[in-house]
Amino acid sequence: MLDKIEVLCHSSIKINKGLIIYFDPFKIDKEYHDADIIFITHSHYDHYSEEDINKVRKENTQIVAPLDLLDKLLTLDFTKDSITLVKPNENYTVKKLSFKTIPAYNTNKNFHPKENNWVGYLVTIDNITYYIAGDTDITEENREVSCDVAFIPIGGTYTMDYKEAAELINEIKPKIAIPTHYGEIVGNIGDGQKFTKLINKEIKCKVFIK
Repeated sequence: MLDKIEVLCHSSIKINKGLIIYFDPFKIDKEYHDADIIFITHSHYDHYSEEDINKVRKENTQIVAPLDLLDKLLTLDFTKDSITLVKPNENYTVKKLSFKTIPAYNTNKNFHPKENNWVGYLVTIDNITYYIAGDTDITEENREVSCDVAFIPIGGTYTMDYKEAAELINEIKPKIAIPTHYGEIVGNIGDGQKFTKLINKEIKCKVFIK
């Protein structure tokens, strides 16, 4: 399930399974220009980085992003035909890739208001469903997510911390859980291992950031 999948940095994820897909590219180490699709969860600088988008985009890259990023994407010279604007709780298809948007927001802090309509993504590739949560706390919506692989923020401050993330994972029961959003801007580098110790034994954990 994790073949050709990388957590590059922070919440930046790359999946290379037929299509080359990036989620929230950030601190990309060189000019790749290989992205078929770029998914953006929200407009904060560590998730929407124009410098890093430009390192991975190519001529026919499609970009998927919340509504509030339209003007910025047009300024970045994406055409309207190459942009898919999304809102929570909807289903979409881009380049024959089907996905659903899951609301991503804070419940006990103010960094990611629900009314901003920012999202996580539920993407199915080769009959495997990946949940890329974005910046979120535990919510009514993500407690209902069914997936095989879950990428979950654990750094605290702006999102759930590793204890809260483990609580969510133990409830939704993916086959594999992958912690993100720590060790760079928020959270300690050791939080990934702390997270794994709280996960039920039937759920596998993979720590990329360490």
